[in-house]
Amino acid sequence: MAGRHALLLESVTKTYGSGRNAVTALDDVTIGVPRGTFTAIMGPSGSGKSTFLHCAAGLDQPTKGDVFLGDTRLSGLNEEQLTEVRRERVGFVFQAYNLLDSLTIADNVGLPFRLADTPVPKDRVLSELADVGLAEMADRYPGQLSGGQRQRVAIARALITGPDVVFADEPTGALDTRTGRQVLQLLRGVVDRTGQTVVMVTHDPVAASHADSVTFLADGRLAGELVGPTPERVADRMTRLGEW
Repeated sequence: MAGRHALLLESVTKTYGSGRNAVTALDDVTIGVPRGTFTAIMGPSGSGKSTFLHCAAGLDQPTKGDVFLGDTRLSGLNEEQLTEVRRERVGFVFQAYNLLDSLTIADNVGLPFRLADTPVPKDRVLSELADVGLAEMADRYPGQLSGGQRQRVAIARALITGPDVVFADEPTGALDTRTGRQVLQLLRGVVDRTGQTVVMVTHDPVAASHADSVTFLADGRLAGELVGPTPERVADRMTRLGEW
């Protein structure tokens, strides 16, 4: 079953604390993300979106249940093995870009290879920068770029290792509407053109409408799915999440 999916969560529960102070952030969540798809994760504040992302990406271990990245069961790996998986098989795009200001754009994109202590494939770095429309900016520094351009650099860095899944955490949260739309169209194009798998956490119905499907969370539990989302349908579903 895991083979058909880029990502699979099976009966995942995540509890923080113990006894009376225990808080269950995810409650028996099972979801499979098919390869080559763009999935949005939505829910009100406190619904478990961030915990879902952390468990799915191997940043945190579930209390119960299993997470599979392709055919690899993350729950059975030690911290060193998890670090290697995150570095080589997972891409991250954050709201705050997380670029290193002291490195050039090209060096930021090639950073996963430097962290792995392997040679940086410079032709590939330039190719990824060209794919996100920044071919002429390889020698510039993040401080010389706009917010939208910096997010494009972050996307190129996320894609450089050919990951199983790219996780995007509110990737347009710091951008104006027009720039945010361009970044979303870029992610959509990456999925359509290369068959990359993207999982995006967002609170924005317009952002979610670029995905193939939206999975809703409420109180740590799955609260439905919307295939072929439009901003209006997503917004309507979000207003009714309290009924689940």
